Amino acid sequence: MGGDPSRDTTADRAYRLGVLLGDGIGPEIVPAAVRVVDAALAASGAAPVDWQELPVGAAAIDEHGSALPPATLEALAGLDGWLLGPHDSAAYPEPHRSRLNPSGALRKHFDLYANVRPARGFGTGRAIAPDTDLVMVRENTEGFYADRNTFAGTGEYMPTPDVAVCMGIFTRPAVERTARIAFELAMRRRQRLTIVHKANVLQLSSGLFKKVCLEVARDYPDVAVDDFHIDAMTVHLLRRAADFDVLVAENMFGDILSDMTGELAGSLGIAPSINASDDRCMAQAAHGSAPDIAGRGLANPIAMILSSGMLLDWLGTRHGDERLRDAAARVESGVRAAVLAGVSTRDLGGSASTDGFTDAVVGRIAAA
Repeated sequence: MGGDPSRDTTADRAYRLGVLLGDGIGPEIVPAAVRVVDAALAASGAAPVDWQELPVGAAAIDEHGSALPPATLEALAGLDGWLLGPHDSAAYPEPHRSRLNPSGALRKHFDLYANVRPARGFGTGRAIAPDTDLVMVRENTEGFYADRNTFAGTGEYMPTPDVAVCMGIFTRPAVERTARIAFELAMRRRQRLTIVHKANVLQLSSGLFKKVCLEVARDYPDVAVDDFHIDAMTVHLLRRAADFDVLVAENMFGDILSDMTGELAGSLGIAPSINASDDRCMAQAAHGSAPDIAGRGLANPIAMILSSGMLLDWLGTRHGDERLRDAAARVESGVRAAVLAGVSTRDLGGSASTDGFTDAVVGRIAAA
C-alpha cells in the first residue's frame, strides 16, 4: 500500500481530493478537516488541494435517489483520494436502509483492503489508558462481514425461517497483503507486531489467518511477533495497552478491537482511520454519525482531522512528496498542541465547540 515512493515525485503537484460530507455530524467535521488540511499544506509550502465535493448519504438519496450515486463513484475513480464523513444508514428509508452502506460499498467497489486505525492518547482528559499508542491494521474485505465478503450476493442467508447461516471468508492473498501492510507499518514504528485470531476454535479459517501472518513475518526478521486469541486480547488491552505497537486482525475482530482501543485512548471522537488499497485511499473517522448532537456545534472533529492527516501521509509516501508528509505531521502536531493547551470538546472534558477547536488547531499550525 502506498506504492513505490520513488515514483511520481512532484514537489508542487496539486492533488485532487473528494469531499463526501455524509450524515449527522459529517457536515460539521468534514469541513473542519478540510480547513486544517489547507492550513497544513500552506505551512509546509505544498500546493493547495483541489477539493471536489460529491453527494453521498441521506442528502444524495433525496437528490439522486441513491446513497452512493453512480456519478459519485465515477468521479472518485479520477481523484487521488477522498474524505468520507460518517453515515446514518439505519435512518435511511427502504430500500436504501437494507443495502450496503456507503462506507462498505466504497471499500468493496475500490477494493480498499487495509483499514488502518491508530489509537494514541493525549495524556489528558478522560482517557482510560492515556499512554496508549498503537495501530490496528484490519483486513477490510473478507472475514465474517457478510455484506462485503463475496463477489455477488451475500455471505449471510437463511435456508429456513428458523436457520441463519453466515460464512466467514479467509483467503491467503487477502491475508498476506494486509499482513504486509502491518509489518511495513511496524518497521516504521517500534518494530513489534501482534497477530489477533481465534485459531484455537476456528482452526481452519482463523488458523489460516494466523499461519499466513507468521509466514509473512519471515520477511521481517527485525520485527518481534507475538499472537493472542481475540478474547485474551481484550483483557491484555485493558490491562496494558501501552505494551502494544501494531496489531493485525481479520475484519470483524479488527473492527471491534479498534473501537475499544479508541475509547482506551480517550474517546471514539479521536479515533482516525484510512481505508486503502495499493493505489487509492479514503480517510474516514472510526466513529458514527451521532445524529443526537448534529448541528449543535458539539462534535469532536479530531478523528476526522487526524484521518485527513493520515491521507496526506499516505499520498506523500506513495508519490515521494516530502511536503505532503510534512503537512501530515503538521496536522497531528496542531491537534496535539491544541489539546495539550487545554482546548477540547466536551467528550474530552473541555468546552470548545467544533468550530472553536478547529480554529485552535489552524492557529497553532500557522504559528508553528
